[in-house]
Amino acid sequence: MLVSNDFKDYECIDAGNAEKLERWGNIILRRPDPWALWFREDISDWNKYDALYHRSDKGGGYWEYIKDIPSYWTIKYRDLTFKVSPTGFKHTGLFPEQAVNWDFIMDKIVNANRSIKVLNLFAYTGGATIAASFAGASSVTHVDASSGMNDWAKENAKLTGISDNNIRYICDDVMKFVLREKRRGNKYDVIIMDPPTYGRGPSKELWRFDDSLNNLIEACIDILSDRPLFFLISSYTKGITPTILLNVMETSSLKKLNGKITCDEIGIKISKRDMVLPCGICGRWESND
Repeated sequence: MLVSNDFKDYECIDAGNAEKLERWGNIILRRPDPWALWFREDISDWNKYDALYHRSDKGGGYWEYIKDIPSYWTIKYRDLTFKVSPTGFKHTGLFPEQAVNWDFIMDKIVNANRSIKVLNLFAYTGGATIAASFAGASSVTHVDASSGMNDWAKENAKLTGISDNNIRYICDDVMKFVLREKRRGNKYDVIIMDPPTYGRGPSKELWRFDDSLNNLIEACIDILSDRPLFFLISSYTKGITPTILLNVMETSSLKKLNGKITCDEIGIKISKRDMVLPCGICGRWESND
C-alpha cells in the first residue's frame, strides 16, 4: 500500500464504525467513511470535533457545526497550498491520500529533463494539476465536467503561486474532449485520470466506470506523444481492486508501450493506532526510457 507520511497540515486521528476523525489544519471534522468498517477502540476523542457530517437516508446529508468555523481555509502539502471547505456531499475539496501521487507526479516531471505536456482528466479541484504545474510541466490541460470544480482548481493554483503558469481549464465531457484532441492531432507526454463510479458530463453525457473505462484508456493512448512519461489512473470505486485495475491496464494498448505497469492501494496512516485507512487504488504505467 502507498501511504504518504509527509502531510503536516492533515491528520487522520482515528477511524472506525464507518467514520473517520480528521484534523484539517486546526479544525477537526468527523464524517462518514465506507472503508472504516472495524470497531472503534477508544471513543474519548470522538466527541472532540468542530463539525460533524450527518448522512441522510434519502441521500446526501448535512454538516452540524459545534462551533463557528470559516466557510473555507487553506492547508499546505510541502510547497502546494489548497483551499479546504466542507461541502454538502461530505467532501472537503481535497483527498489527502493523493499526496502519494502528487509526489510521484512531481518527481517524474522534475527528473524528466525535458518539456512535459500534461493532460488531467476528471481533474476535480486540481491536486494533480497543481503538482504537475508546480513541478515544471510546460503545460497542463485540466478537464472536469463541473465549472465549479474548475473555479476551485484556479483558486488552488493562485494559492500555490502558479496562476501565471500555462494551465488550461476545460469544462467538458472527458471522452468528447479526448476524441477531439485526437482529431486535432494534439499529443500529451503525461495523462492522469481519476474517474468516478458514475458521472454526467455538461450535456448529461453518462459515465459509468464499469462500462466506460476501457474505451477511455484506449482513446487516451491514441493521444500519447512519441515519448510518453507516465499514465496514472486513480479509482475510488468500491469492488475495483488493484488486481482488477492491473488486469485492465495489462490488457490495454499500454502493454505494447516500452514501460512497466504497477497497481497499489493508497491509504492514510491512522495516528491513534498502528493501522492504515484504505482510500482507493491507483495504477501507473511508467516509461522505461
